[in-house]
Amino acid sequence: MQVYRREKYLSRIRSFYHDEGMIKVITGVRRCGKSCMMLSIADELRELGVPDENIVFLDLDLRANRKIKTPDALEGLIDRTAPPGAQGTKYLFIDEIQNVRGFEELINGYRTDGGWSIFITGSNSYPLSGELATKLTGRYLEFEVFTLDFAEYLGMKRYLGKEVSSNLAREFTEYIRLGGFPKAVEYDDERDKRAYVQGVVQEIFEKDVKRSNKIRNVSVFNVVRDYLINNFGATTSLKNLLEHFNKVEKVHIKRETLNRYIQILVDAKIIYRCQRFDMKSRKSLMRDEKYYLADLGFYFALNTDARINYGPALENVTYQYLRSLGYMMSVGRIGNLECDFVARRAFGEYFYIQVAMTIADHATEDREYRPFEKITDSYPRYLFTLDPLLQQREGVRHLNLMEFIASGGDLVSSN
Repeated sequence: MQVYRREKYLSRIRSFYHDEGMIKVITGVRRCGKSCMMLSIADELRELGVPDENIVFLDLDLRANRKIKTPDALEGLIDRTAPPGAQGTKYLFIDEIQNVRGFEELINGYRTDGGWSIFITGSNSYPLSGELATKLTGRYLEFEVFTLDFAEYLGMKRYLGKEVSSNLAREFTEYIRLGGFPKAVEYDDERDKRAYVQGVVQEIFEKDVKRSNKIRNVSVFNVVRDYLINNFGATTSLKNLLEHFNKVEKVHIKRETLNRYIQILVDAKIIYRCQRFDMKSRKSLMRDEKYYLADLGFYFALNTDARINYGPALENVTYQYLRSLGYMMSVGRIGNLECDFVARRAFGEYFYIQVAMTIADHATEDREYRPFEKITDSYPRYLFTLDPLLQQREGVRHLNLMEFIASGGDLVSSN
């Protein structure tokens, strides 16, 4: 089965295709494309000459596998599916492995026995990476997959034979409003796209949040969920949130309950916590965090207002894209000023980033450049906007965000 190949992820996993000593764990929000990633890997293995009988692909969400709930049942399924006469390394792919509670010991047994290169994915209703970190320390690698970035969105449209507008701004606007869930690209009608995204969002909340975390007061959880999604990209803290819910919304909630609800949303990879980073001391700060969405589809699925607030929307697109390239992201603080992002990938390597829709007027331009003026080191500085005409000022690289992502840009190669 041929699928759209997402090269930026495959290029990171490729070196470990034949590694029998490390379990490859593919994580990400539900419906972001984890299953297709494993299918792409299996296709590449066949192209490399691996015979079909050496590839064991198990989807535990299939009706035929609905009774596979224990490690013993999973072991029986693997042994029945794997041809006994297969020579050389066998490649084991297990999709939705969270359906088997306590799978870690069994999977580690196959790893220890040798002869198996193992790939697994799981819905975030089960704290996959957390359990593995506890029980399989040093024996697995996690590869996080995000929903489609703008370049992949355009690439998938072409792959499916869909018309891609010559007006890049029109495509970018549609991408922001409808998000990057891969299957949504298959639908032509906007109402169908929106209906699909709303269905995915509902599925995530029902399967990966409420049912799996045994939330007692669903109405209070929904208030917290809706507030964080509606205010993505805004500076917040537990103290301010508690004050808002208890005094403004008149919803009584304890600090530990609020903290648990937020962590549930983070563990399900619905929202991402972006901590502050003091650019002078080079230390992360635990207060006044920001939260960004795994996909902007979450916001538009919960809101009837289709208008785009470009400030936080562009920040979210930037955050998600750079995270998908492997950057660690923080909100920069220098004195009383804020730098939208500090991106880090290699040790001691920093990139300072400001994001705005436009700097067409001088006041906005000066505001966006002000944090850069306070930075005394020589690490690269980027200003991303949607302006067609780019400014050159004080060593700052001013780039069009839409074009940067559409071309598969990287901070390192752009430096």
